Amino acid sequence: MNDQVLQDLYRVILQRRAEPQEGSYTCYLFAQGLDKILKKVGEECAETVIAAKNGRQKETVGEISDLVYHLMVMMAEQEIPLDAVLEELSRRSQKIGNLKQMKRVDRET
Repeated sequence: MNDQVLQDLYRVILQRRAEPQEGSYTCYLFAQGLDKILKKVGEECAETVIAAKNGRQKETVGEISDLVYHLMVMMAEQEIPLDAVLEELSRRSQKIGNLKQMKRVDRET
């Protein structure tokens, strides 16, 4: 898989925001506003953690997919381009990690 799947999904989410369609869950989220979108992000995050903790790989994959989708809806609502996130991930992947720094960051977050 490449990032084309993410780009295609994000394009659909942006299209639903610009041109609402009756019966669309994405449009429902936009109509409900940021609080509803953020609530769903939180719920999906918790469900992902629980599925992973319970060692349910297939369920975890599904929950991660739900989380990514809801994060992308949040990004669209906040007008954060997908490319900005992909570029940040790319930038971070170029860094050579420093375990001491990573542990400090973990303690601070």
